[in-house]
Amino acid sequence: MAKVVNMHEAKSTLSRLVEEVEAGEEVVLARAGKPVARIVPIRVAKRRRLGRWKGKVHMSKDFDAPLSAEDVAAWEGRR
Repeated sequence: MAKVVNMHEAKSTLSRLVEEVEAGEEVVLARAGKPVARIVPIRVAKRRRLGRWKGKVHMSKDFDAPLSAEDVAAWEGRR
């Protein structure tokens, strides 16, 4: 659950609030008791490693061959 902080408190304790967000907590800023903004940690995407699936995925040589009429009918729900 998010921690709700009023704007005046947020102004005077911003550094502490940012530390809490860095630790994983979500902070909601409120003005006159109404939520107006949310402070959340930035999620940095992990760098993708190329070739990770090499040797683990296999395709038949005819994977892109046209489907038979029977398979098309089954796919379209006519069977």
